[in-house]
Amino acid sequence: MILNFSIFFTLFLSILTSSANAEATLSVSPTTLKRSGDNVTIQWSDVDSPSDLDWLGIYSPPDSPHDHFIGYKFLNASSTSKSGYGSITLPLTNLRSDYTFRIFRWTQAEIDTKHLDHDQNPLPGTKHLLAESEKVTFGSAVDKAEQIHLAYENKPNRMQVTFVAGDGDERFVRYGETKDLLGNSAAARGIRYDREQMCNAPANSSIGWRDPGWIFHTVLKNLNPAVRNYYQIGSEAKGWSEIYSFISRDMYAQETRAFVFGDMGCATPYKTFIRTQQESKSTVKWILRDIEALGDKPSFISHIGDISYARGYSWVWDEFFAQIEPIASKVPYHVCIGNHEYDFPAQPWKPDWAASTYGNDGGGECGVPYSLKFNMPGNSTELTGTNAPVTRNLYYSYDAGSVHFLSISTETNFLEGGTQYEYIKRDLESVDRNKTPFVVVQGHRPMYTTSNEVRDTTIRQKMLEHLEPLFVKNEVTLAIWGHVHRYERFCPISNNTCGKLWKGSPVHLVVGMGGQDWQSVWAVRPNHPDLPIFPQPEESMYRTGEFGYTRLVANKDKLTVSFVGNHDGEVHDTVEMLATGEVISGSKDDAKSSDTAAAPAPVEVTSGSKDDTESSNVQNVPTSATLVGKSESDGSWFVKAAGLMVMGMVLGFIAGYFTGVKKGSSARNRWIPVKSEEI
Repeated sequence: MILNFSIFFTLFLSILTSSANAEATLSVSPTTLKRSGDNVTIQWSDVDSPSDLDWLGIYSPPDSPHDHFIGYKFLNASSTSKSGYGSITLPLTNLRSDYTFRIFRWTQAEIDTKHLDHDQNPLPGTKHLLAESEKVTFGSAVDKAEQIHLAYENKPNRMQVTFVAGDGDERFVRYGETKDLLGNSAAARGIRYDREQMCNAPANSSIGWRDPGWIFHTVLKNLNPAVRNYYQIGSEAKGWSEIYSFISRDMYAQETRAFVFGDMGCATPYKTFIRTQQESKSTVKWILRDIEALGDKPSFISHIGDISYARGYSWVWDEFFAQIEPIASKVPYHVCIGNHEYDFPAQPWKPDWAASTYGNDGGGECGVPYSLKFNMPGNSTELTGTNAPVTRNLYYSYDAGSVHFLSISTETNFLEGGTQYEYIKRDLESVDRNKTPFVVVQGHRPMYTTSNEVRDTTIRQKMLEHLEPLFVKNEVTLAIWGHVHRYERFCPISNNTCGKLWKGSPVHLVVGMGGQDWQSVWAVRPNHPDLPIFPQPEESMYRTGEFGYTRLVANKDKLTVSFVGNHDGEVHDTVEMLATGEVISGSKDDAKSSDTAAAPAPVEVTSGSKDDTESSNVQNVPTSATLVGKSESDGSWFVKAAGLMVMGMVLGFIAGYFTGVKKGSSARNRWIPVKSEEI
């Protein structure tokens, strides 16, 4: 009996010792994914003395140094992490290389206040590796076409198709009007760019650079107007994608439908070196709803600058294109260049008055990914003065229904006497107003804003001096801008003075509310610069801190723009511009006084806006309303109050960061005061 007890006790001690000395394990499932967005589950166990600072690193390619992760998540994202085991499930984007995952122990004593992310938070330390997983691969899917997006071409019976694949072997787009018979074929040309062509860090550093793959482009020709076309991308050797479809442009149409916003960025399922834009997912979601509601009616998207916010971390471009593919593969996705795609210290046009404005906002990309990953109508280019390819997609124009659209660059020379100025002048003077009675100009940095964004003051003055006279003389209907991460609508305005008609006084909109949440407050009252008092100037008819996008709908008689808020997907502001020059303004105050209540149609909204505090029903503004309606949404008063809460927010954020508290949905909708370089 004593002998048996001795054996049992020895075995018990052996088990205890083995358990105490067990090494952490890390496993992944599945190990082969089929395309971007597929989920992988990472499981770990036997993490001894777990801490809130233990973290999971995401790596691609697998041989990346410990501090060159794609992103990271703290293990306490799993509810069982304090017991030493848990799991995290993530969607992965095809970066054309394998992934691995690593678990690290990070201690409070090892926090390095000089090793910070873009938000000035300490980046996790890599001194203590606990476990590493096997590889996760996309297998043959590496060579499949992804990141598919469309754009109009110079000729209205054509459509441009751009996509990315893992190698440069020949690809084709086969297309036709019948899903079962794709009888036409267009060869796609592949190009790529290299790390040496980037202008500055982090884009040209080992920590920011990843292989961008091959970018393919082709043009589908001889399309019949306003017809659904089906298309498929690939080759017999590499395999074929699923079948997509779009509605071709109708050169004879009088109707126009567009979705317009700026500064959207993209969301990532992990933390990384820079801030990403979680709210951008809602923008894409609601626009997809609207596109599907349109059925066989053509439409397009216009993203007015600050596209992905990659800022030199190249894989963020992959995340962006994976996010927009559900909409960009269905309708043309047009872009304007913004400061976060282009600006770099040695950029060729940087006059003395703009030296402090044009910095390194592009993270060293100097417009290269933007220029090669997009193909807009026209052929505008600008030399970079470096080893980088020429910058493209700077300024161009096209007709869509009853509207002539002109996209311009606020990051390159727009002054009188320059190439772009002459293009703008010729383009506006050549518009056939019988065909397109409305003219819309789009650019990134705004000519008008009531935001307290002082860094761009001189640029706005130069735009007023050089560009506004062209807009006024040529009777531009509407000017749409991004850069300021708000929605704001102005009266018909010229020379800082409200007019009665848009003819001679274009309406200005700021639509930089697509997803980025860093922003300055509204301009303070001049005689109270030390107090958080933010009066709404008379020229500002409606402004809000809500995320969202705008719908633009036009025919020969009327152009209507409606602001859709992301929190509910409903219309909150509307303005109508009649071909006669009259401007009809809808505001929430007008809506409250209206006797008619109705829910908005998904896209074909003619008037009306919604009070944030009211029920889900929207009250329509009568079309006989006059240009007086003015409103500042309740959301903007929240922004004002935030000025008094900044210190509390900062302290709360620091505490939350080190205890692993995750943001809730309410936190994601919170506007965060801007650092000057963040616009």
